[in-house]
Amino acid sequence: MGKFVITKRKNGEFQFDLKATNGQVILSSEGYTTMAACKNGIESVMKNAADEGRFERKEAKNGSPYFVLKAGNGQIIGTSEMYSSEASRENGIASVMKNAPGAEVVDETV
Repeated sequence: MGKFVITKRKNGEFQFDLKATNGQVILSSEGYTTMAACKNGIESVMKNAADEGRFERKEAKNGSPYFVLKAGNGQIIGTSEMYSSEASRENGIASVMKNAPGAEVVDETV
């Protein structure tokens, strides 16, 4: 099963990464000013990851496919890595859908 790992950035903000069973980061958050807001973001990912309609497929300026996960209000709650192909991006989305809903939360800020 996947896990959410909470870390602290150099600027003091909190962020989380969703990691697959193999330890690879499959989704990263924005920076949050409080731990509570970061945990709310994780709950939002857990809830929205089961809905494929919440994933928006995008392409970077260099042509690399990636995706974002949006909450019901349209706000981006997570961004993927850049992928080498659209098929890899689809595998990434499937991995988030599978791993996020029941993932454990690990706080590495302490």
